[in-house]
Amino acid sequence: MVLALAAPLLGLWGAAPAAADGYRYWSFWERDGGEWTYATQGPATARPGDGDTIGFRFAVSQNTRDAARPRGAADFAAICAGTPDGDGKRVAVVLDFGTARDAPGGDRPPRSRTACARVGDDATAADALAQVAKPLRYDSTALLCAIAGYPRAGCGEQVGDGADSPGAGETAEGGPAKDEAARDGADDSADDGGPSAGLIGGVVAVAALGAAALWQARRRRG
Repeated sequence: MVLALAAPLLGLWGAAPAAADGYRYWSFWERDGGEWTYATQGPATARPGDGDTIGFRFAVSQNTRDAARPRGAADFAAICAGTPDGDGKRVAVVLDFGTARDAPGGDRPPRSRTACARVGDDATAADALAQVAKPLRYDSTALLCAIAGYPRAGCGEQVGDGADSPGAGETAEGGPAKDEAARDGADDSADDGGPSAGLIGGVVAVAALGAAALWQARRRRG
């Protein structure tokens, strides 16, 4: 009964209107057949192959379904043209620092850029990113907070009123670039918070408690 009553509450939370709060964070993408697709693994477990392209986009989104894709050219041949083939593998990395509307107060997003990382055969996407975009910053839950030092502070913070949501034509599936092993060799001094599993669990708990109280009240009246 409690779960049955809680389900509508959770459904309302998951289907928040366009003006609802969002979160500001880096999402992680893989290039597949000329299109960006949300990476189903975190950057510390995903292992791109030689000739693959990965991307990271900083933006504000309300949920993983509306996270914005990386923009600009993402052609491996062009990005890695100046990096000759050799030992290990070459991975093209696309970094999109977002728009001025995405930026935290006082920060200005750097220009989007690309880089070709030469890494070992067993290297992960996090290894490739660390080679071309230090300093990286993670929080204590392994959420990727900053790439190349951007943003200077904050990590997955909530943004009110939907004012910084991605622009038209930039929506796609996506999610925070988060993985427990991704913190190796990175600065983890960021503030905790953001769209983590703990947040979702808290919402579920609050909804369940509210539903239980409602059920008890109805039972007493009965």
